[in-house]
Amino acid sequence: MVVATGYFDNPNRLGVPGEDSPWVSHYYDEPYRWFDRDVTVVGGRNSAAEAALDLFRNGARVTLLHRGPKLSEGVKYWILPDIENRIRAGEIRAIFNARCEAFRMESVTVRTALGVSEVPSDFAYVLIGFHPDTAMLRRFGIEVDEETLAPRLDADTLESTVPGLFLAGAVVAGKETNTIFVENGRLHGSKIVPAALRYVRNP
Repeated sequence: MVVATGYFDNPNRLGVPGEDSPWVSHYYDEPYRWFDRDVTVVGGRNSAAEAALDLFRNGARVTLLHRGPKLSEGVKYWILPDIENRIRAGEIRAIFNARCEAFRMESVTVRTALGVSEVPSDFAYVLIGFHPDTAMLRRFGIEVDEETLAPRLDADTLESTVPGLFLAGAVVAGKETNTIFVENGRLHGSKIVPAALRYVRNP
């Protein structure tokens, strides 16, 4: 058996007032309805960077909020210079070392070292990553690292602590969800199949 559920059913949350409002989403969809409107993107990794660029290029006024002092070094190498240039040019407003404190109908409450302010916002995308369904993994009997949320497995075969139960794709990443992409996750099959065939040949 192979578990390949990914993690997109479980977005990370900020846990602040207004996060469940209809003007906030944890999933990016499309930019066209936000032409000439104010949109806030929360996050500093790939999803946030790509959404901010897409929104900007389709006519939205974009503010990017990130709790860190700069964008993550894990942003894809072909995206990072693009968004950094848009920020330097003032085409995308970026507020770093920022904490969202609340989402309101027409603004986002933000705390920085300078104090609390309201950022105009018709809609907000909270794109701060996802996490695997560890409860499901534990129900299967798979051991999960409490700190990293990564399932314990054999790195060479991707077999879990349950004999004959393998994991593939982003579900193996735990909290480090930016380490598994389509580009490298598709290679998991070449590890799993030879190991799984041993069970077929020697049931």
